[in-house]
This record gives sequence, structure tokens and C-alpha cells, in this order.
Amino acid sequence: MRFRKLKIQVRELLERDDFPAALEEIINLPSVQVVNPLFSFFYAGNERIKWRAVTAMGRVVSMMAIQYQKEPARVVMRRLIWNLNDESGGIGWGSPEAMGEIMAQSKEMADEYHRLLLSYIMPHGNYIEHPLLQRGVLWGIGQLAHAKPGLVQSSIDYLIPFMTSPDPFHRGLASWISACYDHEPTNKLLIQNRQDHSVVTFYQNSQLNEVTVSFMASRNHSS
Repeated sequence: MRFRKLKIQVRELLERDDFPAALEEIINLPSVQVVNPLFSFFYAGNERIKWRAVTAMGRVVSMMAIQYQKEPARVVMRRLIWNLNDESGGIGWGSPEAMGEIMAQSKEMADEYHRLLLSYIMPHGNYIEHPLLQRGVLWGIGQLAHAKPGLVQSSIDYLIPFMTSPDPFHRGLASWISACYDHEPTNKLLIQNRQDHSVVTFYQNSQLNEVTVSFMASRNHSS
């Protein structure tokens, strides 16, 4: 199928009211071909389309890792990583979110790439300095933490600066991750952030919702 025709088809599916049914249709399209349209929608300028593309990318690539013995899935992961490289010439919108979503769904990809995703919050690693892109990194790590908490646990201390950031998205997302763990330094900040009623937009369970930092810092909300 030609790219333009496939892109139109994928966009129509991403816009459907019944997204769970549309997602099933997306994953039944030729997976290697559907990746490029999904990449393009990371830059759609429409938050709902962008986030649904991230969700779809997670499903498609996790299935690729099973069906094609991992190598095509690795190609996608390397492309996402390249998008976050300074040499790429771009900013990498949607790439850390997609990395986290893929790894949340694919044990194989998580085992291979989780350390790289975590390195984006490490000052001695591949630290991402762009504040808006940091939001995507934290969301991706959060997806991984809620699905496979053992892979993130050793890096919890790197969340501390984000939990006290002036950016409420940073505070909320870092608290959402930290709430998965019983870790004394972050526990104290979670108590503090549970009094924070700043409102942020949070994508969870295929829905965009306005929530408070306090909500995200709670251990009782749905992941």
C-alpha cells in the first residue's frame, strides 16, 4: 500500500471515537509499513492524535518483536533513539513516549533498551535538557515503571530533581513513577506533592484527562 493512502487510513483510525476497535484495525495492517505513518503523527499538532499514535506504536512494535524475531522492532527502537540524538537535527517529539510504551508491552525490547531510556534523566548519562521533551521522557519511564517496576527501581533517585521542579508536569510525572516504589527519599517528596493541586494534562489508558499533581502522587490511582 502506498504511503499516502496508508497515512490517510491510519489517521482516520486514530480519529475514531471507538479507539480500542480502531487500534485493533491498525495492528492488523502491515506492521512494517504502518510504522512510518505512526511516526508522522507524533508531530501532528493534535494532542489526541499524537498520543493515540504513541499507543498504536507500542502495540505494533511489540507485535513485531514477536512475529519477526525482534530485528524490525530493533530498527524502530534505533530510529526513536536517533530522533533524540542531537545529531538528528530534530527534537524527537513523541519518541521517548513511544519507547516507554513499546517497552511496557514488550519484555524483549524492555530488557534490551530500558537502560537507555533511563539514561535520559541521568546527568552523567544521555541527559535530555529540553524541558518539554523531559515530560515525554518521564511519561515513557512511567509507562515502563508501572508495567515492569523492577527495571526502573535502581534509578529512582534521579527523579528527585523532577519531583521538585518548577514545572508541574515534571512534578506530577515524576511523582507518578515514584508512587510505584517504597523509597525513603522520594516518599518524603510524595507526601509533599500530595498537597499540590496544580493541574496538568495526563494521558492514561488511552484517555487525555486534566488531573492534579496530588492525584499523580497517590499510590491508589489506576495505572
